[in-house]
Amino acid sequence: MKPSTHTLYHGLSVSNEEVVDKIRTLISGPYNAYGYQSINDDLKALGYLINHKKTYRLMDFHKLLLGKVIRTSGKRNWVQYRKILANQPLEYLCLDIKYVWVQGEGRWYYLLSIMDVFSRKILHWIFQKSVRKVDVINMFRWLHTVYNLKGVIIRNDNGSQFLANQVRSFLIQLEAKQEFTHVATPEENAYIEAFHSILQRELIERFEFSSYYEARQHIEKYMQWYNYERKHRRLGRITPHQKWSIGLSCSTDKQRDQVAGAAESRPNDSLKNQTTNRSLCTSLDSAGSDTYFCLEVEQENRQVLHILNNDSVQLIGG
Repeated sequence: MKPSTHTLYHGLSVSNEEVVDKIRTLISGPYNAYGYQSINDDLKALGYLINHKKTYRLMDFHKLLLGKVIRTSGKRNWVQYRKILANQPLEYLCLDIKYVWVQGEGRWYYLLSIMDVFSRKILHWIFQKSVRKVDVINMFRWLHTVYNLKGVIIRNDNGSQFLANQVRSFLIQLEAKQEFTHVATPEENAYIEAFHSILQRELIERFEFSSYYEARQHIEKYMQWYNYERKHRRLGRITPHQKWSIGLSCSTDKQRDQVAGAAESRPNDSLKNQTTNRSLCTSLDSAGSDTYFCLEVEQENRQVLHILNNDSVQLIGG
């Protein structure tokens, strides 16, 4: 017998997706540590006819069960200034994870985006069933290979993927500076939060995705459009990529070397493909789910290097 797809709410039949949305609301507080039994009690108090077994099944399927306490070694570097002021590319990066609902599969997927604060350009993104510490490490490896993260400040929240000792140790190895926002203060990561709000309004709310692959294709096209065509008012009505190019053209020789010579300082660890010396770009989900890494195309990297080596750089106006 298949599990029911609907639940009674004040005598009316509602979809399980609506119940899951309510569960997400109930556990969204910064200090909420409710398990499935407490959530079940709250649902029944709100008028849902649901038992604890179904509540557990829904929370387990959507990965909403209370996890183990995250214990890390060493102190976290908390942000000192709420607002980020970046004067050049690759001075400050910020990243965050967003849920994306795929209607055709009846489940959520995770989108991890990382932004260059100076230009608002999305340098990299991952879209898959879950985002684990190994995915974050592979993302930073690719970024270091292309841009060199030495001395770059990286701001993130307190998600378990970013708190993991392996991730923090890897960034120390790269000589990057990781900093954590304070609990329940999304305004400290306002730039990437704002981007995800724009993505929600301009893409996710306007389309109903029938599959993971359709959602991935839409996200890929949107990221390309956002970086290269969407004019940003706070950048002076130019695109993030134009702002990025202007910043690079005005950067010091040291910064140019940071981009051009990044491949020479690639870290050596077990997650690298030792045969080809290239970053891993395959599925990292042990359950066999599809994963997608969006990498800046090699052609663009060659164009950037060409610009940096060209003495006559024409700045792009607003």
